[in-house]
Amino acid sequence: MEWTDDAIILSSRRHGESSSITTVLSPQHGRYAGLVRGGSGKSKRGILQTGNHVRSLWRARLPEHLGTFTCELVTAHSAMVLSDPLRLMALSSACAVADTVLPEREPHASVYHGLQIFLKALGHDDDWPIIYVKWELGLLGELGFGLDFTECASTGSNDDLIYVSPKSGKAVSASAGEPYKSRLLPLPSFLKDRATSGTAEDAADGVKLTGYFLNNHVYEEHGVNQPEARTRFVQALGRTANSTDRNT
Repeated sequence: MEWTDDAIILSSRRHGESSSITTVLSPQHGRYAGLVRGGSGKSKRGILQTGNHVRSLWRARLPEHLGTFTCELVTAHSAMVLSDPLRLMALSSACAVADTVLPEREPHASVYHGLQIFLKALGHDDDWPIIYVKWELGLLGELGFGLDFTECASTGSNDDLIYVSPKSGKAVSASAGEPYKSRLLPLPSFLKDRATSGTAEDAADGVKLTGYFLNNHVYEEHGVNQPEARTRFVQALGRTANSTDRNT
């Protein structure tokens, strides 16, 4: 059997002398792994860089087999951010998260398309950290852990929402959350206002928020930690936010 689809390279590791085991995310087939013959060689290594958009052909004799991939480069997203360490870390983080939380061979078209939007924004949009946070929120929703910032979990009001309940994932107003604020998570303003831009501090708070729910509802459920690529990105984004604050 075989299929052809657009795909994003999530990971690729050497297999044998010259081949690689490559995992992609495609809109119609989800997260899929396959053998790329010659994938660790010079001619194909650049195509299989994490984050690249490819046109992929998967073939196998039986559906349950690993199968083989043939990949044709469409957009080299990774090459566009090589000179920017923070953007490169963000690319690696997004792909590592998708690679570790999505079930294998199960289509999640909205996650794929959201990741494409984020990867395109990395190359030219200064608000890419905000788009990253929103992509992770969409991913949580796709996995069944959607967060709700429309009204206060305690009062039902939609005024002065500044916290998120770590238990329910719902927004909490300033007045209702005051007695418990040490146990609540900050709600970045761009999320409650559905804004398309925000500060570095907003983005740093955003990845901490999504990270909390990824850790507690996804990774810990499977007895694993979040990918190191995400940890490095969150730490670097936090340093950027702190540096921005000091300079303003």
